[in-house]
Amino acid sequence: MAVEVKELLEAGVHFGHLTRKWDPNMAPYVYMERNGIHIINLYKTAAKIDEAGAALSKIANSGRKILFVATKKQAKDIVAEKAGAINMPYITERWPGGMLTNFVTIRKAVKKMASIDRMKKDGTFLTLSKKERLQVDRLRAKLEKNLGSITDMTRLPGALFVVDIKREHIAIKEAQKLNIPIFAMVDTNSDPRQVDYVIPANDDASKSIDKILSHVTSAISEGLAERKADKDAAASAKEETPKAKAAPAPKAVSEEEE
Repeated sequence: MAVEVKELLEAGVHFGHLTRKWDPNMAPYVYMERNGIHIINLYKTAAKIDEAGAALSKIANSGRKILFVATKKQAKDIVAEKAGAINMPYITERWPGGMLTNFVTIRKAVKKMASIDRMKKDGTFLTLSKKERLQVDRLRAKLEKNLGSITDMTRLPGALFVVDIKREHIAIKEAQKLNIPIFAMVDTNSDPRQVDYVIPANDDASKSIDKILSHVTSAISEGLAERKADKDAAASAKEETPKAKAAPAPKAVSEEEE
C-alpha cells in the first residue's frame, strides 16, 4: 500500500515539537519552522514508512515476532488494537525491566500465569483457602495486565516497534544490547541515531499514531500472508508428488542360467 503524503498531512503527522525542544540530529527530517514549531518533511516520512514496511514484512515472513511498545496514553489502545489484529505481541502498560535482557525470568512469569490457569481448570484452585484464592487472583490479574499480550512469545522478538523513543528509553537500551532491530516513530525532540529504522512523525497525536500504525501493520500483514501462501504451496506440492515406487528385488540367478 503506497503512502500518500496527503493522507499523512490530514492526520497531522507533520507537526513536530516546539523548536526550543528539538534534537539537532532530527535536522535532516525537518522541512521548516512555523509559529515556533518544527514541521516534519512528509516526503521523507512517506519514504521511511515504505523502507520500514519492507523490512518488517521480511521479518514477519521469516516467522519472527515484532514486539510493539507504546505506554503513552494516546498510543496504548491504538497499538493494542493494531498489533492484536495481526497477532503480534505488545507492551502498553509499564515496560517490565529486563523484558529482553532477562527474558528467561519474564518467561517464568508467563509460565506462572499458565499454571494458575491450569489450577482453575483442574479444580486445584478450589482447594485453596479464600485468602489464598484472592492472592492468586490478584497475582494473575497483575501478570495479565503487564504480560498478557506476550504469552505466546516463546523467544526474543525479531524486531521492536516503538512509539516515542524518549519515553520508552529502557526498551530501546535493552534492544540495543541484544542487537534487536529497532523501528520507531521519532518526533523532532528525539535522537534518531538510537533507531535502526526511523519514521519521522508526530508521536503525540492519536490520529498520527493511528495512520503510521495502519501502514506498518499492513506491511507486516502482507509478510504473514506471503509466509502462509508459501507454506500452503509447499504442502500442496508435497501432496501432489507421487511416492517413488520401490525398485523390484533382483531376480535370483539359477545354476542353469550360469
